[in-house]
Amino acid sequence: MTTSNLKLLCSNFCKLRLDNMVTRSNSYYKPRYRPPHWYMPKDRVMTDDMVTQENKQFIEEVMKDKLKMQTEMKSPLVEGDVQQTVQWSPFIKRTGLIARKIGNYPVWDKSGKKLQTTLLQVVDNHVIKYIPPEEYKPMRNSTQSGIRTQRHGCLLIGSQTIDPSTVTKDYCGIFDSVGMLPKQHLCRFLISPEAALPTGTPLFATHFRVGDYIDIRAKTIDRGFQGVIKRWGFKGMPASHGVTKTHRRPGNIGGGGEKGRVWPGTKMPGHMGNRWRILRGVKILRINTKYNVIWALGVAIPGETGAMCYLYDTVLPLKKLKTAPPFPTHPPMSDLPLEYYDESIHPFDDSTITLDDA
Repeated sequence: MTTSNLKLLCSNFCKLRLDNMVTRSNSYYKPRYRPPHWYMPKDRVMTDDMVTQENKQFIEEVMKDKLKMQTEMKSPLVEGDVQQTVQWSPFIKRTGLIARKIGNYPVWDKSGKKLQTTLLQVVDNHVIKYIPPEEYKPMRNSTQSGIRTQRHGCLLIGSQTIDPSTVTKDYCGIFDSVGMLPKQHLCRFLISPEAALPTGTPLFATHFRVGDYIDIRAKTIDRGFQGVIKRWGFKGMPASHGVTKTHRRPGNIGGGGEKGRVWPGTKMPGHMGNRWRILRGVKILRINTKYNVIWALGVAIPGETGAMCYLYDTVLPLKKLKTAPPFPTHPPMSDLPLEYYDESIHPFDDSTITLDDA
């Protein structure tokens, strides 16, 4: 090895990195996507496959035919293949839905009060696979003693059908075995064995009812590295009177004496957002059956516009289901009303002022 090559290696591998400096506690942690071991890689390298224009048109026609067949496929609940013999009880856990956050919208109650809501659209949800409790092996045991007592099965739900040519062969294999087209998003829901659904069952927004409370799980907006004022809401230092270059700094971060150190959990600058959070006890005020849109009360649902959310029946004791919901899910029906409103919400198509002749 020559001297020039040695200097080049030292300059590349021995220089100080400001984005990854090892400290006494731990190294720099950057939030990144870590799929589970069972998950197949989805994204493929988009190379030129040397396909002629006629073959491309033929592939597009085949894809349209397959997509049409899947959309026209009847639900097993309608065809009568599933005989539901178990009645719903408060101890049975139903499946959830995958929805897309599409924005905020105001509604008014019957007293004239304005309420802000978040619109969640249930996009093309289908049951991909059901794993019974005997075969489902979670990555973490449900008990601390190490003896796994699994009482729930696993229902794999897919959302938003995509072109199979844009994903890998291994990822398509998950859906080929069940006769479905690939889905953009997948989610596992732990359910009771009594609430199992067959493969290919479509799920709609009417799986929930107006007035019910749901839990919404989503990933917060990724805001990158932020200071204490934006991340934790600190006031900051004064603007003048001797303050120099410390206007947005946190100030003292440790005490004196025997406890003269930085305590664990101290609020300091760091990465903000990109964390999974659950908002519990959100009330459903309105449901549109044509576009499968759910109006959820409040604007504090995690995620940016266009983010995917996972909807569950709430686990809060005082807001749990008191009456039987659609069990195991709501079957597709053609004679449903276009809109469902909560009893406290004023429908837009009703009159707001009535005049008496007297």
